[in-house]
Order: sequence, then C-alpha cells, then structure tokens
Amino acid sequence: MPKSAEVIIWGHVRMLHERSAGAVVFYCEDKYIEYLLLLYSAGHWDFPKGNIEEGEEEIDTVKREIFEETGIKNITFVSGFKHEIRYFYKKMGDIVNKKVVFYLVRSHEKNVTLSSEHKDYIWLDYENALKRLTYKTAKETLIKAHDFLMSKGGCL
Repeated sequence: MPKSAEVIIWGHVRMLHERSAGAVVFYCEDKYIEYLLLLYSAGHWDFPKGNIEEGEEEIDTVKREIFEETGIKNITFVSGFKHEIRYFYKKMGDIVNKKVVFYLVRSHEKNVTLSSEHKDYIWLDYENALKRLTYKTAKETLIKAHDFLMSKGGCL
C-alpha cells in the first residue's frame, strides 16, 4: 500500500487515510504576482498536488507533481511557509480522510503543459484567484500564502 494511504475498517465502512503534498505556485514580473490554478477533470479549480509515494518526502512530491501536472521545472521554494488542510471525501464507497500539505513555490516560467488529469489552467492575480478557487480550504490556503508572501515584501 502506498505511503500516502492507510486503511481502518469500521463495521462495513472503510476509512482510508491519504497524504498528499502540493503547492501554491506564483509567478512574479515587476512586482506583479500571479497564482497558477488548475482546472481538474472533476470540475474544480485548485493548486497542483498529489499523493506522496512510497519513499518520497513532501518536497519531492511537490516537485514531481508540479512537473507532472504543469511541465514546470524551474521553481524555488519560499522558506518558512507550510500549510496543512484536512478533508473527507468518498471513494468507491469508502470514506477517505485526506491530509494535504502545501508549500509556497515561485515559478520562474509561465509556460504550462497540462497533464491529462486537468482540463485547463490560468494565471491570476490574488483577488481573481481567490474568486476562481472552488473550495473553502483552497481559498484559505491562498489567503495564508499571499499574506506570508506580502509579509516578506512580495516578489522574492
């Protein structure tokens, strides 16, 4: 079983535990900040993220997922930012307790090559990205990341 999943059985309902890692990816040009959002096949806008594979550290997962989902390689992690969210969802009749850790990552390129698991992408300023994100947890993550970035002086 992958490092990111663990199973607990309650009566007839299984509770799966998954661990993922992702990033709030931003691009800066002349102090102007844009955030990268991906449109997932399920129809929601969110950040690049994915399950942590066996033997993988969170940072390695983030690098791999950003590259696999966007084709972006030239990135820099912003030191000091790490935000965790938790949520539940159903997967083939099982309940999944999902933990996702997000890092703040600067992209030094804007060209995106989408993976097959996504339908679209967009680079947006903070206000528009906040409006476009689908889930409350994603909005909260962006608020924390943006506030952290602004506390460091904006574009790094």
